[in-house]
Formats: sequence, C-alpha cells, structure tokens
Amino acid sequence: MAATSQGEARTGRARTLLEECGIDAGRFGEAELLARAEQVAGAVTRYRATSPMVEVWDRHLASEFDAHDVDATMDTMVDDPYLLHVPVITGGTGRDGVRRFYADHFIPKIPADWQITEISRTVGDDQVVDEMVTTFTHDVEIDFLLPGVPPTGRRVEVAIVAIGAFRGSEVRYEHIYWDQASVLAQIGLLDQTTLPVAGVEQVRKLLDDVGPFNALMGAEPRG
Repeated sequence: MAATSQGEARTGRARTLLEECGIDAGRFGEAELLARAEQVAGAVTRYRATSPMVEVWDRHLASEFDAHDVDATMDTMVDDPYLLHVPVITGGTGRDGVRRFYADHFIPKIPADWQITEISRTVGDDQVVDEMVTTFTHDVEIDFLLPGVPPTGRRVEVAIVAIGAFRGSEVRYEHIYWDQASVLAQIGLLDQTTLPVAGVEQVRKLLDDVGPFNALMGAEPRG
C-alpha cells in the first residue's frame, strides 16, 4: 500500500510539473509522463546551474564594450585566463598578459560606434556561445582585429562567434571567430571580385535574408 501511495505521489508531482510548464500531461501514459517530467526537471536543474554563468558572461561583455573598464572585465575571469582572436592570433595568456592586452590593445582600440546585434546564444554546462553581428567604422587602428592597419574610415559589418568557457562561475578563456577576408574586403585591402569572398553581403543575408544563395558559384544550382 505504501509503495502504491508513493508511486501515485510521484505521478502526481510529475503531472503537476508538466502542467506548470504548459504541457498537456493527460496525453501521456504513466511511464512517458514520468520520463517527460524527469527531462523537464533536468533542464530546470541545468538552467539554475548555468544562470550565474550567463550573468557573469553578460557582465564580462558589458565591462568590455559598455563600461570600457579593464578591472571590471578582469574581475569576471579566473586567475589564469587566456584570450584568443583566432583569425589574427591576437590576445594574451595568464592574468598579467590578458590584463595588459585589454588595457593596451583592446579596450582603448574599440571604435566609438561599435555596435553588437545578437543573433543567437547557446549555453552549455561550462560555456556560452554567442553568435552576433558587429558593426563599426574603421576610424582607429584596431589592434585586436586589424593589427597594423591604419584607419581607412570604412564601415564594416561582420558576423562574429564568441565562445566563453568557464571554470566555476568565472571566465576561463575566450575564443573569438570572424571572417577576416570579409573585413579586409570591406576596408578595401582585398578585391573580392577576384576571389571567392563575400563582404557585407554575409551580414545582409544573415540578418535580413537579402541576396541570393550561391552567388559566388555563378548561379543558383538547379534541383
């Protein structure tokens, strides 16, 4: 009798959980009901575990791009962080190296009109992945993105993927990816008409679905 009561109580809790989530629990048999409830409970647990990580990541980005505060940025990181902008291999390793990079080559080199448009965010157990579009005017020498290139005054729009990996609730490392060929084409250092390279067209397609697919192939394939 006690086992029956415990089973009924478990089923009742599972039904309540699903209904609180807007799921019609009545369409499931008992085994599937319990399995679905376990999935939901697991997702809730993971969400609660990752929420502090997401908050720290957002604070890290805000410290960089909004507050332009090196100390606040470093406060979100572990004692032995590293940072890598993959296309141009700029960044730093260790607390002193990363702090020096932020202070000398990153935060003071962010263009004044730098803007970020979020596309998507994926949150795992120990990392956050942001897909975004960044727009800016190349009116300063941007050490971290265009090292050694004098300002051209050109407008740039480029898709970026940023991976923030965590140790506990602190940023352990950042890997940043973008298409450097697209950037070089937009500032006039690369002739995209002679190479299989897309400039601002990448962002137009990503944000607004403007322009054809397969333009660099010469024509839409027939299928």
